[in-house]
Amino acid sequence: MTFTTVSYQCENAAARITLNRPDRMNSFTQLMHEELRAALALVQSDGARVLVITGAGRGFCAGQDLNDRAVAPGQAVDLGESVEKNYAPLVKAIRALPIPVIAAVNGVAAGAGCNFALACDLVLATESASFLQPFCKLGLIPDTGGSYFLPRLVGTQRAMGLALLGDKISAKRAAEIGLIFECVADAEFAARVDSIAAQLASGPTLGYARTKQAIYASPTNTLDAQMALEGELMRECGFSEDYREGVAAFKEKRAAVFVGR
Repeated sequence: MTFTTVSYQCENAAARITLNRPDRMNSFTQLMHEELRAALALVQSDGARVLVITGAGRGFCAGQDLNDRAVAPGQAVDLGESVEKNYAPLVKAIRALPIPVIAAVNGVAAGAGCNFALACDLVLATESASFLQPFCKLGLIPDTGGSYFLPRLVGTQRAMGLALLGDKISAKRAAEIGLIFECVADAEFAARVDSIAAQLASGPTLGYARTKQAIYASPTNTLDAQMALEGELMRECGFSEDYREGVAAFKEKRAAVFVGR
């Protein structure tokens, strides 16, 4: 499949989607949304066991390309429709993937681009990267799941500060407050992302999928409900080939060879 706003590749069970509009800081357009949906479908059909999402050039994603909406002065655009047709399905598709998804934030992640990264399971960023929620500068609210992710990741007060002030924060600060998983020196970033992707691609895929399910269910579950879910998921994992292999490898003092089942 030929893409113009993203690039896609899958090698050794590791898929990679690169937002590819570097001249516009990889900002979202209608075409990019369409191509992202197609690329995400390929991830599953190719049997990938991990997905890395990153940006081309010096930025990760600057959010919505306002030029793409072509709104004339004095006219209005239905932003709710944009959320419903593009951003909500994108976030839901990322969260629904039964494999680990890594956001490799190589530069600025702003607005919808920031929250798109936060929708992923692990966020790694270069030291030179930055994160911001500039919606308030336009009289808007954090979308693309931002109003959901921010308070869950950093708490209500910090979420309010990020959303109401719209200040840029460094990757180092983002890691300190729990907004992202890790801040990595620029020179070491590519190797670190590749290393984690390779580890996840060779890991117990079913166990990863059920770990995601359990963690994402926990904020709305009671303790009793969460423990019941743990029992259900542990039962399934305990009957898997990967569990049997993991135990055998531990006893035999060797590296496990997981098949993802």
